[in-house]
Amino acid sequence: MATAANTLAAVNRRVFKVSAIQLLAHDRASLPRVWPTIAQRIRDAAHAGAHLVVLPEGTLPAYVLGRRPFDGREIAEALAECGSLARDLKIVLVAGAARAHEGRVYNSAIVFDTGGEVAGSADKHFLWHFDRQWFAPAEQLAPVRTSLGNLGVLICADGRIPTIARTLVDRGAEILVMPTAWVTSGRDPGNLENIQADLLARVRARENGVPFIAANKCGVELECVAYCGKSQIVSAGGQVSAIASETEPEIVLAEIEIGGGRPQRASELRVPAHAARKTRSARLAISIDESFAGDDDVRGILEADAMLTPATAAGHAACVDDDAVFDPGGLAAYRLAGVDLVAWTTQSDDGWQIAFARARAIELRMYVVVFDAKAGRAYAVDPDGQIVCGTYGDYKVASFTFDPARTSQTLVAPGTDVLAGLERAHAHAR
Repeated sequence: MATAANTLAAVNRRVFKVSAIQLLAHDRASLPRVWPTIAQRIRDAAHAGAHLVVLPEGTLPAYVLGRRPFDGREIAEALAECGSLARDLKIVLVAGAARAHEGRVYNSAIVFDTGGEVAGSADKHFLWHFDRQWFAPAEQLAPVRTSLGNLGVLICADGRIPTIARTLVDRGAEILVMPTAWVTSGRDPGNLENIQADLLARVRARENGVPFIAANKCGVELECVAYCGKSQIVSAGGQVSAIASETEPEIVLAEIEIGGGRPQRASELRVPAHAARKTRSARLAISIDESFAGDDDVRGILEADAMLTPATAAGHAACVDDDAVFDPGGLAAYRLAGVDLVAWTTQSDDGWQIAFARARAIELRMYVVVFDAKAGRAYAVDPDGQIVCGTYGDYKVASFTFDPARTSQTLVAPGTDVLAGLERAHAHAR
């Protein structure tokens, strides 16, 4: 027999088509030339059936503002046309744009509802690298209400701070929408890497139980900012429904479903004081087999300072369970308390275990030791998200070096400190 909650969830479920428009990079001076093409892309997406259309971060006037002052007049005509397009095409349109307000300039997303009116805007919270040269950070986190549903709009690097998306969803967002400018280092021209495009976008959808739509650019701006493409639409379960190439402008389309169940959140977390930051490096042996807990011979052979098993890890790491790891605010609370090494004993076997272990290590700049109870395996992930060692078969004990200097390196780009980002997002979540 269906419960009232189940019946309500079924009524609230809606399915519709959405689009992420991947644009070829342009600079600020070329906006008048490229805008007609962008406007046509919006029409094309709507004619293909999209009810929600998302443009990249910094579409108007560009991602890099440079030294010339911005007051909004140079994009006023394009913004007016965005409203007309939303009204005429009966779409919700999210456009990445610079926004001047009360003497400050924000890296924003302007949301136009189906009547052409501005439903609201969202400003970038976690500024990335040279963003801070011309943009001010957001002062609040709140969904934007539209005729399609509540949009949790976050911009580019906001996706690296797990509690930003969490707060938006907990405050009613039914879709995570990201105008983005995912950049790449060009380390491998044949594989334009970006950790958000390659991992975190899917984790953000999965952990929050809502679809995720990201519109990025491709190509190069001003010969010094390279984009990785990979605009994508991700289902509430974390599966990629559609993804663009790394190098070509495209219109990405897929159906999404919103209004289902709410994400699981951990109960109140009690972070143990003894698990605070360690100050010295250490060689740590890991095993899921408790028979090695007191085996000094094996520990001595490996020249390990300590042996971590599920039973002994508490003396060296913060011990956590599935609830703490799968909740995007779970390990963030530990990190804010100074923890930089966690031991996760898990029963999960849904194919997401490694993705979550890597995501938490990367976004929080911490070490994660995983004790996989079902597979009978232990492995360790470093702050760059790399699995640095792991047991298998007859290989019962592995070892790695815990280096606190690496967890202290919380700058992920010049002027971009993830620990400061976590603290700021925590303040705005209260």
